[in-house]
Amino acid sequence: MRAEDWDRRYAEQAQWSPGPNDLVADLLADVPPGTAVDLAAGEGRHALWLAGRGWAVTAVDFSDVGLERGRTRPGAERVSWVAADVLTWSAGEGSLDLVLVAYLHLPQEEMTPLLARAVGWLRPGGRLLLLGHDVANLTAGVGGPQEPSILHSVDRLAPVARLLDVDRLEQVRRATPQGTALDTLLWGRRAAR
Repeated sequence: MRAEDWDRRYAEQAQWSPGPNDLVADLLADVPPGTAVDLAAGEGRHALWLAGRGWAVTAVDFSDVGLERGRTRPGAERVSWVAADVLTWSAGEGSLDLVLVAYLHLPQEEMTPLLARAVGWLRPGGRLLLLGHDVANLTAGVGGPQEPSILHSVDRLAPVARLLDVDRLEQVRRATPQGTALDTLLWGRRAAR
């Protein structure tokens, strides 16, 4: 989808709940605050949650309408809002403690290089958290994009996982009002030098 498509979706209605995804919140609950980026932040639900926990967080998305929704939320002044394409935006090498990528779906030939660059943005010990719809969700889950080429899987994320000390790389189940959705989780850290 293009930025204009997402602008239209955000203009029609809020897209997600205001709070963080439960698994994101669980995984980050005990991680000390630092400097983070929320890539493809949309309305900024994760960025706002992180900022509320003391993180210095940048929310990056190519939808001005989605970011504007985030800017109107309580605590928005604690977030740096950046309208940019995640494929061209960059952080400084070794400058971040966390890269969060929640439900960003791109073809693998774009996603893998983006995530490899994102690993480089992490300080030693910094964490990468990716969560998104698994390709198996098409036949065994509910919701999410219906284009197989942009969905995640353990195999598709393996090249990025090799760049990290991995805590978890797996398919996970997520309860929704419509039924169970299948997601892929990659949770790891950049190796210490």
